[in-house]
Amino acid sequence: MMQHLSSYLDWYVHVPQVKYDLRSSGTEHFKHNLVLEDVDLSTNYAYGNPEATKLLAERYRVRPENVFISSEGTSGQNLRIIKCLAEMCKRKNEAIVEYPTYVPLLRQVQEYFPHLKRLERKEKDAYHLDAEALRKIVSEKTGLLVLTNPHAPSGAVARAEELREVMNVACEYDFHVLSDEIYAEFDRNATPTLFSIDPELGIVTTSLTKAYGLGGLKFGTALARKELVSKCYADTLSTVGNSPNIVQLFAVELLTRGKSDLEKHKRKWAALKQDTEKWLNEKNFEYFPNKISITYWIKTAVKDTYKWINEKTIPKHNLSLVPGAFFLFKNGYRLETSNFVRLGLGNVNPDNSNLAKAFETLEEAFGSTKLKT
Repeated sequence: MMQHLSSYLDWYVHVPQVKYDLRSSGTEHFKHNLVLEDVDLSTNYAYGNPEATKLLAERYRVRPENVFISSEGTSGQNLRIIKCLAEMCKRKNEAIVEYPTYVPLLRQVQEYFPHLKRLERKEKDAYHLDAEALRKIVSEKTGLLVLTNPHAPSGAVARAEELREVMNVACEYDFHVLSDEIYAEFDRNATPTLFSIDPELGIVTTSLTKAYGLGGLKFGTALARKELVSKCYADTLSTVGNSPNIVQLFAVELLTRGKSDLEKHKRKWAALKQDTEKWLNEKNFEYFPNKISITYWIKTAVKDTYKWINEKTIPKHNLSLVPGAFFLFKNGYRLETSNFVRLGLGNVNPDNSNLAKAFETLEEAFGSTKLKT
């Protein structure tokens, strides 16, 4: 059992069903008529389905030997890679995690690296990656830096030059950099993969789940150097065994015959994004402009949005967002008081949208509190 549990995920699954659910960061409501020919369900692949591997290598412009696939989603990929890296170089027992960040990722790092530092991505600097700030906190004990790109929660995209500067520091001190790029799939061409910047020390994890509504598939992909890919497959074999072949067969189907359906589904959220930004601007909210994915990091006039959401918007207005406090843990477990919320559009059905009513209800929940901070 993991020692460092995520209070965010525990909160998320225990929120009662609400009429206006503005929490989800990934699209939903995707249905596809799977057409599979005769399938040998006794077949498993210790090193991944070759066809799925080939398709993903083409998608990310890498060699098949640099692709690690599993049926554990991006979160499972992250945990396995962090574990393998910690075992590969035990003398480098220090890790750095960006701040703010997706807290389950922070907890996964804490599970295997006893010493933790934080690289702050500052609001006043548009949450960009600061290589010089990184240089000030690294040491010879640093074994890993963990990032998200686009950044969770702000949505800021680190461009190639930012990533190159970070990797220069990584090369100088010889540590790996893991970049969770699951949100990049909303616009893959707008986000350079870290692996393309540095294929030796750069590692990418991603999935089709957020952008295409495939949360139930739990199909994850990682891009890494050949030696690390081999170690991840060996670790998978020694723990859960071969990955389920059926999941990888579904992935092949969706990456080929279902590809146009995936892209069509993703495009449905463009209008919801436009409506959201129009409303935020009309109400004078301060928010970070998320150009790629479907979440918005919003500053409110509510001093404690965790308390506000749990005691007011959920029970009294049948509406929920994600409290900003869940992204603002430093190293411990105490919830920081935060006036931020993350608004996610994934649970809004684009074919039968209740977004306008949700915004009307959200405005009612603010009540006499001024919308503008």
